[in-house]
Amino acid sequence: MKFWLFLIFILSICIILPAYSQPSIKDNDFIVQKYVPSICCSPTTMDFVDKDDILVLEKTSGNVTLIRDGVQQTPILHENVTSIGEQGMLGITHVGIKVYLYFTQSSFNGGPPIGKRIYSYDWNGSTLIHKTLVKNFPQTQTYHNGGAMTTDLNGSVYIVLGDAGQFGKLQNHPIGEPNDTGVIWRVAPTGPYYAMGIRNSFGLTVDPVTGKLWDTENGPDFGDEVNIVPPNFNSGWDVIQGPANKTTLFKPNVADDFTGWGVIMGPANKTTLAQLPGYPGYQYHDPQFTWMKTVAPTGIAFINSPQFEKYKNSVFVGDCNNGNLYRFQLNDNRDGFVFKSPQLADKVVNWGDSMDEIIFGTGFGCISDVITGPDGLLYIVSLSDGTIYRIVPNSITQNFMSSNSMQYLPYFLIVPVVVIAAIYIRKDRRNTEI
Repeated sequence: MKFWLFLIFILSICIILPAYSQPSIKDNDFIVQKYVPSICCSPTTMDFVDKDDILVLEKTSGNVTLIRDGVQQTPILHENVTSIGEQGMLGITHVGIKVYLYFTQSSFNGGPPIGKRIYSYDWNGSTLIHKTLVKNFPQTQTYHNGGAMTTDLNGSVYIVLGDAGQFGKLQNHPIGEPNDTGVIWRVAPTGPYYAMGIRNSFGLTVDPVTGKLWDTENGPDFGDEVNIVPPNFNSGWDVIQGPANKTTLFKPNVADDFTGWGVIMGPANKTTLAQLPGYPGYQYHDPQFTWMKTVAPTGIAFINSPQFEKYKNSVFVGDCNNGNLYRFQLNDNRDGFVFKSPQLADKVVNWGDSMDEIIFGTGFGCISDVITGPDGLLYIVSLSDGTIYRIVPNSITQNFMSSNSMQYLPYFLIVPVVVIAAIYIRKDRRNTEI
């Protein structure tokens, strides 16, 4: 009897394990492949430097690793980084053979930070050479360093930087001179701040149709955002987070309050925008979408390929808190979203609202990046899983077994189950004979 109970237990594990062995998506026309597993040291982001080669950043090791034709190679570059908290190897993009990296640099790996820096390198097809310092950002902190980078349709390079715990004019305060915090900055060619008033961000991309810049932004304990980012955009932090009419501005009655301002959830307050100190020449607008309960949105990507024809007017966003991949339907002007759910009609997930309409996939762990590849497929980097996942239409799936071996894990368990069963049967027979 004990043997049969044990066998039933093992078989039950075989049945339920697939639900937890890999991420899943709602659309049965697509599958999730475990494209590159076992990436070391908390991968943060990736970039296709050509159609077959991916460079992946490892947050804690300071390594840049080459993925060629889906196979992980040895690291091709190492930089000494500080990786405590939200520091480490953080951002990458390229223009032609010019590759830009952003990381919190240290004199030795794991040592104290000496600055947040952008370097350029040349990609020669096998490694990165000709290291050149582009920009040093001296304001360092264990949190709110941002780091997402992107290249627009004209070849201009951008980076988004968090506030690094600073509270000055760039954070919509009347005092505190600009110090390269809480901004989107144009790296190449260099220029003035493209946007300001940003608390922190892990997502920056360009609409391939309109050429407009979009980002994701992280609120404190409410007000995560998706924004379209025009030039000279003021995102509102730290006076406004989320839609202005969902933010109540208050001046706390606390003597040691160092910010002078704060934000709380409350009823609509029409004076909030009027009380925004602002920054000369920069204009505020509400987010295109807001989560009132934080999900920690990260990577953001548009997809415009024959393989994803049914989603060509969509935006995909990952989150770190829940492991969700979200899909948003663009409006005809591609400057906002449309929803079927009445709960999302205000473009806000309020507390208690259902997110079923926008959740496209689940189970990805802490997503740190979402990328559209040159092959027209969607790639998801999981910081917690150490894995690059790929979403592929069923119609073009190849090598399905090798790319999705986890999906077939129960079949591999049949052999040990049979062996264990044979041992128990033999043992039972011996006990019976005795």
